[in-house]
Amino acid sequence: MSAVLKTIQDRYTEEQIASFYDEGFWKSSSLNAVVQSHALERPDAPFIFDSTTSYTYGEMAEGAVRLAAGLKRTGLERGDRIAVQLPNWTEFALVVAAASRIGVIVVPIMPIYRDAEVSYVISHSGAVMAVTCGEFRGFDYVAMFDRLRPECPELGQVFVARADAGLAPALGKPLDGLRVEGDLTDLEAEIGPDSSPDDAFLIVYTSGTTSRPKGCFHTFNTVRASAEAIAHSLDYGPSDVQFGPSPVGHGTGLITSFALPLVTGASSYLMEVWEPEEALRRIQQYGCTTAVTATAFLQMLMTAFDPAKHDASSLRRWVCAGAPIPSVVVEKSRQIFSGCQTLSLYGRTENYLTTMCTVRDEPERSVNSDGSALRGAEVKIVDERGQEVPRGEEGDIAYRGPSHMIEYFRDDVETKALFTPDGFSKSGDLGRMDEDGYVRVTGRLKDIVIRGGMNISAREIEEHLLRMPGVSNVAVVGMPDERLGEKVCAYIVSEDPDNPPTLEEVIAHLKEHKVATQKLPERLEVVSEFPVTATGKIQKHVLRADIAEKVS
Repeated sequence: MSAVLKTIQDRYTEEQIASFYDEGFWKSSSLNAVVQSHALERPDAPFIFDSTTSYTYGEMAEGAVRLAAGLKRTGLERGDRIAVQLPNWTEFALVVAAASRIGVIVVPIMPIYRDAEVSYVISHSGAVMAVTCGEFRGFDYVAMFDRLRPECPELGQVFVARADAGLAPALGKPLDGLRVEGDLTDLEAEIGPDSSPDDAFLIVYTSGTTSRPKGCFHTFNTVRASAEAIAHSLDYGPSDVQFGPSPVGHGTGLITSFALPLVTGASSYLMEVWEPEEALRRIQQYGCTTAVTATAFLQMLMTAFDPAKHDASSLRRWVCAGAPIPSVVVEKSRQIFSGCQTLSLYGRTENYLTTMCTVRDEPERSVNSDGSALRGAEVKIVDERGQEVPRGEEGDIAYRGPSHMIEYFRDDVETKALFTPDGFSKSGDLGRMDEDGYVRVTGRLKDIVIRGGMNISAREIEEHLLRMPGVSNVAVVGMPDERLGEKVCAYIVSEDPDNPPTLEEVIAHLKEHKVATQKLPERLEVVSEFPVTATGKIQKHVLRADIAEKVS
């Protein structure tokens, strides 16, 4: 079912659009034109692969046309939405390319989402088709989609990648069955004109860790702007091999494991299931050069690394994104992976890349900042009125540039609330900018503990505790208190589960670092692991709910 969709003219002025094209941040080539260009130059070069399947650029170019023809024959029209809930499989890239070829909008859904979350995304986006898998990691996705049909009346056919031979036709149809054989020239004519890079391309829903997820509505050009900026920052090119454990169904994985290698002609390895020891083996096996992940992935990799067993010498850059990177992680990673630069990146689904440390920055920048705005983009720190604050003062990190989404899909109120009077998009993330334009993310606007009217930065306490011997990871949250409103509670993952730190030891460590008494944790919770989103962000709302229940 087609719909009236917002366009780039609804978000940008004609002057901005012209400037983005003149400066080369936006380009006239579509996604499929990029694939075809690589296929003509290097048809046998690997594009994307997982542990069992792979596509060269030539195979991707042909496969996208054949699948696009099949999708079109099902009745899909330009502007329709197709939900794609897949693990890190190569079929994800094929479906995205095929859908874009006929102007159909992809709505990725992370594999960790279940009935209620999937139902919301499908209903809100108006998806009329879904592509999923059968059983993966003990969960039956086809059965879930069948359960959701009464709640999602617009959802029509469900297609299943790597379908089991016993798949019941009433539940879903094999994705392979959509591939149309025949002369490619004839199929191109049947499909019709390619989509424009300024057409609706993607609706990616935010993680929804604290509220209902919102659909970030992008064009291929807004996505490409971030991917090419990252490539330039990393001196990234066709010889690179991306290591991708982050879910391709969400921002980090989609941009860095799909769009980044695509626009540069590089290769991309998708890791289906994260396991640190196996990750080290795959990095060595495939000669992976670059990774962009949440900080937690790098922390786990460092813990698992054994120089007697593992060779990670192919790694040249590891970029930490998705959450502020503690300086201690940067310092440790340099010691463990000596040939690899550890860089920091700050972004969000609304515009993907906000600030970044580049390979040309001084190494210390990744220790004390999350980078600066890249060419073509503007970043400033603003107060609650949207006015820029003096350098060094804390405020909301706001962005303006070529990679910003068109809107929150079907949510004019939330979209309007994003922007300052001069058109900068507020993030809801706190940060400070130094005199050179480098930003340090200091936390979420809500990532504070308010103790007796005093605002305590969770990030500040976490930085200190991450340097404490025996502490593997830490998350600080507020716990309810009748007298003060909130007190500080520290959740810790211990390096030695049999001998975890005590609250007294934690307090002593913080006092050594001159932390004010009012900021000291008044409760310690030792856990084996943290609840995290698929992108590696700690779900602090889960921890807050946990401690609230315990103290009640």
